[in-house]
Amino acid sequence: MNSNRKSFDQRCYELLDHVPEGKVTTYSEIARALDSKAWRAVGSAMAKNRNLFTIPCHRVVRSDGSIGQYALGADKKADLLIGEGVAVTNGKIKDLSRYIHRFNI
Repeated sequence: MNSNRKSFDQRCYELLDHVPEGKVTTYSEIARALDSKAWRAVGSAMAKNRNLFTIPCHRVVRSDGSIGQYALGADKKADLLIGEGVAVTNGKIKDLSRYIHRFNI
């Protein structure tokens, strides 16, 4: 493998770096931006993220607006999103269309 090629996980993290505070994206949006349908692989990449405070994987949610899992727990993920101004009610983004970040790729 060419050492200059980035892994799928690295490409996911680079995209995630473009999601601003107060916005969220979905696993499927990241997959789509990578010209892939591998949204589960995106979830796996987020689960492997060891740099939680550098790579904001808490900003990735499910397509139905459910916040999903997080290394520090779903409650912490909700707290982080709320702290950034995202409305979360009962573990779900309230009005996902208002907060969604789509990639222009």
